[in-house]
Amino acid sequence: MDEVPMIQLLNPEGERVSNSEYESSLTPSEILGLYRDMAIIRRLCNEATSLQRQGQLALWAPVQGQEAAQIGAGHALAANDFSFPSYREHGIAWKRGVPPLDWLRLFRGVTMGGWDPVKYRHSNPTIVIGNQALNAVGYAMGIQRDAADEAVMTFFGDGGSSQGDIHEACVFAGVFNAPVVFFIQNNHWAISEPTIRQTRIPLFHRASGYGFPGVRVDGNDVLAVYEVTKRALDNARSGNGPSLIEAFTYRMGAHTTSDDPTRYRLEAELETWRLRDPLERVKSYLVRSHNEQQSTFDDIAAEADQMALDLREGLLSLPDPAPLSMFDHVYAEPHPFIEAGRRELIDLGFGGDA
Repeated sequence: MDEVPMIQLLNPEGERVSNSEYESSLTPSEILGLYRDMAIIRRLCNEATSLQRQGQLALWAPVQGQEAAQIGAGHALAANDFSFPSYREHGIAWKRGVPPLDWLRLFRGVTMGGWDPVKYRHSNPTIVIGNQALNAVGYAMGIQRDAADEAVMTFFGDGGSSQGDIHEACVFAGVFNAPVVFFIQNNHWAISEPTIRQTRIPLFHRASGYGFPGVRVDGNDVLAVYEVTKRALDNARSGNGPSLIEAFTYRMGAHTTSDDPTRYRLEAELETWRLRDPLERVKSYLVRSHNEQQSTFDDIAAEADQMALDLREGLLSLPDPAPLSMFDHVYAEPHPFIEAGRRELIDLGFGGDA
């Protein structure tokens, strides 16, 4: 399946690739902005991993290696679009304007959510694998009936593509021509299961069974991801219905900080993908084709380091939540089971009014 052609505009050596279907519409300054976003996401993600190792987070889902897929797609989203992530879309959250500290609050256990989804047009992380796709399609069908000039995008992995929720979401989206883009980050490993255990055909071919188009893009090529995603979102807003994008990428780190990838994959495989690093690809292009200076990249690295320090300081200063706050905002309206739980905690001496 690795030999299937995919959309690519920038090869691993940082050289532009001609493509008859897509061309890059981005200026050198905009491409540098993509690099900056990817560098910041990688640095912040590495800081979060360190925080978890030091006992400051319960869990963390690293994103290293998938920065181009997320930043390219995130840049393609319009301000009024709505995105529905899983638990690894830190790059999408960044592009939607969600403060980095809010990404970590859920993993520290001080909130049941993290941010206001409506404010950022970005849903809270979905831990239940695949459930976000159903939410996305439901939202897309709603804006379709409102005749809103919006599109929806939902993100999941190659492992998530095997979930029934994804199948049901694709069926509804195809039948009702919903304005939604399904974005698969095929990072080759669903925890310890390789993609070959998820499918016998390239994942993007599944779209034809649902009645809408699918495409595979080099998920480590931020230029190609941006252009492919932008077209898919434009088509959704124009009433042309759903589509599926398979971003062919690789998870460089562990599935989560509770995972040990050395138990199920070879170092040689990892080394092959290190040579396709999405950040180094863009950096090489900017240096070779636009004479970008090393000082520019040094400044970006320094900025990212400072943001990581600020993130650490902010996380360590977060106050513990009031115990009864766990019952707030579970449902839009009061619910007898939730209220029973609240009263039980009060009876146990955690305070509050009965």
